[in-house]
Amino acid sequence: MSAQKIAFCFPGQGSLEAGMGREIAQAFPEAMQVYERASEASGLDLVRLCFEAPEEELVQTEVQQPALVATSLAVLAALRSRGFEPDVVVGHSVGELAALAAVEALGIEEAIALVRERGLAMAAAARENPGSMAAILGLEDAVVEGLCEKITRVWPANYNCPGQIVVSGENPAVDECCTEAQLQGARRTVKLRVSGAFHSPLIERAAERLRPAVERARFSEPIAPFMSTVTAKIEPAQRLAALLVDQLTAPVKFTQAARELMRQGVKVFVEVGPGNVLTGLLKRIDRSVKAIPVGDLASLEKLKETLSSA
Repeated sequence: MSAQKIAFCFPGQGSLEAGMGREIAQAFPEAMQVYERASEASGLDLVRLCFEAPEEELVQTEVQQPALVATSLAVLAALRSRGFEPDVVVGHSVGELAALAAVEALGIEEAIALVRERGLAMAAAARENPGSMAAILGLEDAVVEGLCEKITRVWPANYNCPGQIVVSGENPAVDECCTEAQLQGARRTVKLRVSGAFHSPLIERAAERLRPAVERARFSEPIAPFMSTVTAKIEPAQRLAALLVDQLTAPVKFTQAARELMRQGVKVFVEVGPGNVLTGLLKRIDRSVKAIPVGDLASLEKLKETLSSA
């Protein structure tokens, strides 16, 4: 086992894949058990949705969020059965709930029930107050922040890596921001496939709806440090409820959180769950760190080799 400091990272919405987690769950009874517990806690058949449903069925916010978190926690169960443990955890947006379950600040059932409520709240808020999100590539953070100050009803939503900020807001404002960004020299602007203006004040109603459920939850002190992408700081149990509510309307500071982890000596990042979105972002934040996605059997085997050669 590597002596290097390892962070487990949990992906957010957009990392879904049809059939996600099936291979791991068939090979590891611990992983299948996570899906069964998560199905019960969410009231959704997550085994069918993750293993068999087409992407169009998975893409809805209220289904995608519990499906993603369940898959990350199933992969985590497989990693743990092989003896892998994180020194610290971090999650991107809804991935924070997987991170909190990973460090036992929340139980699996409690985390999944909160994710289900979060997804429903965000989907309802997006229907009430429509908006969109767009990635702006190739501009300094300060330039994009300046555009958001100048154009009303659009905000920085995700600090993903240097030269990649996602903005969120009302449709005309997001479109104007994209046009202005291109005039400022942006390499590209990409509208995201999401149903609303997430991580912006436009979904304040979702935060209000989620608050009672979060306040009822009992948070234990994490068994390993939890790095918040709301504050880019390690946060204790008593701050978690407020942060999970703030998170819906606050920007995701993934760049800042990852840099702080690197400053604290993390050299290896393991992306736990479907896809490799966070792996790509981490390599753009700092090329010298090892970033390894684990979402299937082949990548789980490769992790052992990578860490033993580290």
